[in-house]
Amino acid sequence: QLQLVESGGGLVQPGGSLRLSCAASGFTLDYYDIGWFRQAPGKEREVVSCISSSGGSTNYADSVKGRFTISRDNAKNTVYLQMNSLKPEDTAVYYCADFPLLFGSRCPGGFGSWGQGTQVTVSS
Repeated sequence: QLQLVESGGGLVQPGGSLRLSCAASGFTLDYYDIGWFRQAPGKEREVVSCISSSGGSTNYADSVKGRFTISRDNAKNTVYLQMNSLKPEDTAVYYCADFPLLFGSRCPGGFGSWGQGTQVTVSS
């Protein structure tokens, strides 16, 4: 079965850290851009960060620059999102998505498949 599975979410205090993982099963991520997105209650889904297939190019939403770091380990077929200095406004369900280069799809505006999401709650 082809799927992306996110993990690593949870409850953390403001200023704390979490590392999210996005693991692919049934296919290799080598030829995909990968993006992390989030959706807070009552808000639209927004892009958090993207990483190119090689890992050589990354970009971030202004709201997370300097605090979040996206990375990938193609040998482990996994993409990570290290989140530091977390704020209450980072509370959301975080999703990863793949963008197949074979079909010219690029993060964040292309098409791809999505994981089920992992909840991140930042609260004291």
